[in-house]
Amino acid sequence: MLVLGVAVGSTGWSPPWLASEDAVHWQIVWDIRAPRCLGAWLAGALLGLGGAVAQGVFRNPLADPYLLGSSSGAALGVAGFLAFAGVSPTSTFLLIRLGITGAAFIGAVAAVALTLLLARGVEHTLRLLLAGVVVGVVLGALSALTILMAPDIMRAMQAFMLGTTGFLGWSSVMLMCPILIVTLALAWSASRALDAISLGDTAARSLGVRLAAVRGMLVGVMALATGTAVAQAGLISFLGLVAPHLVRSRVQTTHGPLLLLSALTGGVLLLAADILARWVLAPQELPVGVLTAVLGGGYLLWRMRRMGGAS
Repeated sequence: MLVLGVAVGSTGWSPPWLASEDAVHWQIVWDIRAPRCLGAWLAGALLGLGGAVAQGVFRNPLADPYLLGSSSGAALGVAGFLAFAGVSPTSTFLLIRLGITGAAFIGAVAAVALTLLLARGVEHTLRLLLAGVVVGVVLGALSALTILMAPDIMRAMQAFMLGTTGFLGWSSVMLMCPILIVTLALAWSASRALDAISLGDTAARSLGVRLAAVRGMLVGVMALATGTAVAQAGLISFLGLVAPHLVRSRVQTTHGPLLLLSALTGGVLLLAADILARWVLAPQELPVGVLTAVLGGGYLLWRMRRMGGAS
């Protein structure tokens, strides 16, 4: 997938091995295509991991990484920054790009913190879910109000809301790579606790699981992974929800391998969607978030139809 990704450019198929014959082509492959492909894979892996953690913590197969309001918080953070600074995500200035990335990350983490505050901790998953829904709706409304008050940022916000991998560079790769390693390691360390939680809170307590501590750490992992991916690639729909389902449809496993396989699957899915978005209408690009929503939603509908037929 990575080789295929660096071979697809604005003019369609352009094999990377031709780069050795052309210095400009080599620069395009190394400075634009390669970090974009690696960044897309890393962002997808973070979302896939976040989705697997969310479904394990809440014991809900329909849970996704945005469940605690992180997407609405990130959108509000970007909208507020754009309205204040008067810039767009297409700006090439490093400080402005860092500002947008930081605003999205801070907004996502702040939304999760607000959800935890309203839910009074992580002890009650139902209260946490309801708080996440409320925070998401309220922050989404505030984001829409910000855009209404500053209509000049509408086109810039559209790129963020639809998701894009076009702004990923080596700096994004260097940021997401260690965060993926850290979050995956933390989630893996709690995989046995997730296996126990899947049996119910009472059974988990009887097995010695400290539910509050484990859930708190896993919610932090989910917030960090999701906030980092959203800050770099915008709002990518359905990917975190679909990746764990794809893994479960192929293998029956415990949460340890599930977390790793969901991350790998999420990376492959987003990279494949990015390649398709660049290739289908080249030189014009489709928003990658639109493709993941259409393909992910189509897969879930097909899965539901198949399960309904089997029953």
